[in-house]
Amino acid sequence: MSSWFLLDFCFSLQPTEVCRVCSLYREEGLGVTALSTLYGGVLLSSMFLPPLLIKKFGCKWTIVVSMCCYVAFSLGNFYASWYTLIPTSILLGLGAAPLWSAQCTYLTIMGNTEAKNVGKVGRDVVNQYFGIFFLIFQSSGVWGNLISSLVFGQTPTQEAIPEEQLLSCGASDCLMATAPTNSTQRPSQTLIYTLLGIYTGSGVLAVLLIALFLEPIKDAQQKSEGEKKSSFWSTLLSTFKLLRDKRLRLLVLLPMYSGFEQAFLAGDYTRSYTSCALGIHFVGYVMICFSATNSLCSVLYGRLSQYTGRKALYGLGAVTHLSFIVALLLWKPHPDQLAVFFVFSGLWGVADAVWQTQNNVLYGVLFEKNKEAAFANYRLWEALGFVIAFGYSTFLCTYIKLYILLGVLSLTMLAYGIVEYLEAKNPGRPVVAEQTKPTEEAETETVM
Repeated sequence: MSSWFLLDFCFSLQPTEVCRVCSLYREEGLGVTALSTLYGGVLLSSMFLPPLLIKKFGCKWTIVVSMCCYVAFSLGNFYASWYTLIPTSILLGLGAAPLWSAQCTYLTIMGNTEAKNVGKVGRDVVNQYFGIFFLIFQSSGVWGNLISSLVFGQTPTQEAIPEEQLLSCGASDCLMATAPTNSTQRPSQTLIYTLLGIYTGSGVLAVLLIALFLEPIKDAQQKSEGEKKSSFWSTLLSTFKLLRDKRLRLLVLLPMYSGFEQAFLAGDYTRSYTSCALGIHFVGYVMICFSATNSLCSVLYGRLSQYTGRKALYGLGAVTHLSFIVALLLWKPHPDQLAVFFVFSGLWGVADAVWQTQNNVLYGVLFEKNKEAAFANYRLWEALGFVIAFGYSTFLCTYIKLYILLGVLSLTMLAYGIVEYLEAKNPGRPVVAEQTKPTEEAETETVM
């Protein structure tokens, strides 16, 4: 089993139901507070930890340690209280940014190494690697939501949604659609323990597989430049220092929009459309449709990019989301339109696959010599998008959130277009010139 495939598989084993688990504990705002502290931890971690940990421990052991934070969060949910959920949420947040930064760095190095060995263009192979990664990773959303839906589906049959509640569903929902029905009843503690046991076991298995079988890897490009050793403070602040690059300052909107749109789907579409009109028991199945299309399109885009280029794929993602934002503003959800709920979530996944695959590849290609700091920036701004979106989620009407999403998408594509213009205008830029040939080498250690 190749190292990068093992990495993909183990990421798919990581628990993906953070929002669902947190939503189970609403007493005195525990779930919302836990989610807020989690993303606060991600923000803090993204600022300083990824470059430092990757340089000190390497990609492999950074991934192992960070995955343990996910397991700790799952364990904290077995006895959910302020003294267990809040500390483990912070721990999970601190581990998330190094985990994803190390994973992106690992795949970028492996992709460029493979490209050099077979004589292909580096960015094309990296694109395929990220496509396969998100194919496997997003499949965890299918299995995770299926497990939770089957487990929670053992609760009694839900009542029909009152017509009065349906009138306030969709874009017109101003958090008033909270009619007391058993469609939102809390599952039994036994079912919750069953779900948590499955998630925890999957997380432990992922940690063990990575620790035992993933091959360590070093960035030989930096090594060939004379093994220049950066100071502790230089490494610690490298995330902010990279913001001196004008291209990065423009591209921060890409991960921010990614955070906004994922938060809208997970928080607002599932609540204001699915739960409001169908009941909470349909949320998992709707999200399965999203994860399935996202997974399949991720690997498809990884293949297509070498023929279409990234600009065409970004255009597809932008037009798709633009169309569905407008459609969601106009649509009045009703239980009789069951298929439409799945069409919206499925096609949302078609567009989201663009952001997940192409954003990571773009950051890895444009900032090839500063991958750790670049991916740390990516997680920082994506987390900020999540925090802002979840922050206003509890007091703004859904139609206002859709207009905000529309505005952020427009600004994001404008900024991205400027970056592409700058790249076309300066084809001799050293980092960009390296896109046309695989220049990054890596050496794989045989001793773990």
